[in-house]
Amino acid sequence: MRKVEHALERFMFNSRWLLVPIYVGLVLTIGLLLVKFYKEFAHLVPEVLYGEGGTATVVGVLSLIDVALVANLLLIIIFAGYENFVSRIDVTEDHEKPSWMGTVDFSDLKIKLIGSIVAISGIELLRLFVRVGEVNQDELMWKVIIHVTLVVSGVLFATMDRIGGKHHH
Repeated sequence: MRKVEHALERFMFNSRWLLVPIYVGLVLTIGLLLVKFYKEFAHLVPEVLYGEGGTATVVGVLSLIDVALVANLLLIIIFAGYENFVSRIDVTEDHEKPSWMGTVDFSDLKIKLIGSIVAISGIELLRLFVRVGEVNQDELMWKVIIHVTLVVSGVLFATMDRIGGKHHH
């Protein structure tokens, strides 16, 4: 019976490698975001050079920031998820590794994730506020409600970590 138990435990332990194709897909998604970024950038260039510059430029820049934040979020999820659930990443010199790599546990990942989502939501709101006269007021109201819900969720996550003894600085 002990052999069966050991075999089952090895099987379950090795199942973590099933996550690798998911992380590879997320890396490829960053490539898609790169394409999206340059498409947005290509739309922004004529606006800056030949347009009036105002609202459309600000909205274009906010779109670029939005894409960058999503790409950063994906990298955090890829690195932290892989290191927490699959295997340590040991491919670069220590001076090239981001300082947080190898130190982000599931709790830290949760806080970084909600923080990034709140930032992305905030940029979406700012994009709507810049064009407030053109925006459907119901849409604006719901996006504000969603943003406030995300902010409150983030504060609650951080509070739960603090109560649980994990302090973030």
